[in-house]
Amino acid sequence: MGASEQGPVRIQCWQAVKVGEALVRAERTVDPTGLADGDVVVRVAGCGVCHTDLGFLYDGVRSGKPFPLTLGHEVSGVVTHAGAAYAHLLGQSVVVPAVIPCGACALCAEGRGSICRKQLFPGSDVDGGFASHLVVPGRGLCPVDLAALERAGLALSDLSVLADAISTPYQAVVRSGLRAGDVAIFVGAGGVGGFGVQIARALGAHVVALDVHDDRLALMKEVGAELTLNVRGPAGPLEPSELKKTIGAWAKAQGHPAHQWKIFETSGNAAGQTLAFGLLTFGATLSVVGYTLDKVSVRLSNLMAYDAVAQGNWGCLPEHYPAALALVLDGKVRLGPFIERRPMSAINETFEALHAGSLRRRPVLVPDFD
Repeated sequence: MGASEQGPVRIQCWQAVKVGEALVRAERTVDPTGLADGDVVVRVAGCGVCHTDLGFLYDGVRSGKPFPLTLGHEVSGVVTHAGAAYAHLLGQSVVVPAVIPCGACALCAEGRGSICRKQLFPGSDVDGGFASHLVVPGRGLCPVDLAALERAGLALSDLSVLADAISTPYQAVVRSGLRAGDVAIFVGAGGVGGFGVQIARALGAHVVALDVHDDRLALMKEVGAELTLNVRGPAGPLEPSELKKTIGAWAKAQGHPAHQWKIFETSGNAAGQTLAFGLLTFGATLSVVGYTLDKVSVRLSNLMAYDAVAQGNWGCLPEHYPAALALVLDGKVRLGPFIERRPMSAINETFEALHAGSLRRRPVLVPDFD
């Protein structure tokens, strides 16, 4: 076992104790001499707040580890202690993947680590990042070049959102087979969708952004969307068929493909999922990135009639992280307009505001424990 900080690690954290109740301060101690060879301790620089965290706390979405649990799966920080297998990472700034496959099973060997049955989800399967430190496997950690980070004008805490809000749409875009010149449509331009728009544009797509907020759509224009549409018309929500015709007419006028669209459902609500399915065209690929407990009703025969593909996307394989990080450090994916730093002591107010829908930027909580 190697250590760059000596003695027991005093972990201060915020815990979810009961569904629907405020998070509470807690403390525990970890003896780093007892670390498994493959584990590390990461001192948290920042932890993003995701709607998945809200689902655990407010909606009773079942976590892998029962409450009390420290939530938080978007984590960046510095490795302070390491088991023998990862001693070379001591002192390294890293981003912790939100989904950590085991790397040894048959599914992982087939490149399907996203469905590895032994995968680890920090903030669900083990205590997560709303804390001063967390213990996670060293496998898959994404190293961060601090010089490149400084050149990009970013703080290490800002990169916490790479662990889900950026990497998840990155994997979805890669898995869709998107090529330069394709039409990419994002249904929902908040957090994940806003980063997805930038990723698709960086990879050469002609991007369409759909949302119900004009301010979000204006921002999408600034970061690369060629067409933005508010799906709320004067008389109510626009029908998918109407939106599809509008997008088709725009694509034709611009000389963009009329078929094989890449459609990304990033709203995480039933209306968005219904709309995304309704945009299917010949040879289209629909990627479901957002999550909702609500059910939707669709005609599956449309997949047959359009010879289209619908697929889900769970997290992102750790091997994709360096490429996604490069887009951020190169300025092709902007963080500034999409995130806001807050002290971790404001966690309960932040959860309440995000749950009420009053935040437009993804909060990144920075530890401020005594």
